[in-house]
Amino acid sequence: MGKIEMMAESEVITHADLDKKFLRAIRQKAGADFSRCFQCKTCSAGCPFSEIMDPFPNVVMRFVQLGLMKEALECSTIWICVSCNTCSIQCPQAIDIPGVMDALRQMAISKKAHIAEPDIVHFHNEVLHSIKKYGRTHKLEIMMKYKLKRDWFGDLDVGLKMLAKRKLDLTPSKIKKAGVMKKLFKKYKLKQI
Repeated sequence: MGKIEMMAESEVITHADLDKKFLRAIRQKAGADFSRCFQCKTCSAGCPFSEIMDPFPNVVMRFVQLGLMKEALECSTIWICVSCNTCSIQCPQAIDIPGVMDALRQMAISKKAHIAEPDIVHFHNEVLHSIKKYGRTHKLEIMMKYKLKRDWFGDLDVGLKMLAKRKLDLTPSKIKKAGVMKKLFKKYKLKQI
């Protein structure tokens, strides 16, 4: 269940406390009007990953609405969100919640905020490296590099099953003009975190 520390009665958020720059930045990056959220909790109820999120997605939306930048940028929820759009499809206000989560992730990285789920960031880096190198993902290499930095034998049985079922290619599949990807990475300043 999502947890949120309750503020002391003496801590009241006023209009003057809102971080307006933060609100504008998230609104611009996400292209979503999160102020329309009326906390119906449909996003949290429909999210297939909400049971491992802390706090629930609706609470993150409230953090953003209240301008609580630190709380929004340092929670695990923004990193666990896989942008499946289940929340947005069910949202009665049609808010692009994954867009807000993505904007929060980008801001967390740029502001060097504490990242609550560093393993997800490491995995993201391996995926980016593979795309830059081959023009697409080479799943076996991504998994091996990621696992070498962590628990090598933890999922070995799953990896072997995937190899046996030919779900993992031993050699990478490359696009014909791999240099194009490197130029795109440079042009759009895509880099590992």
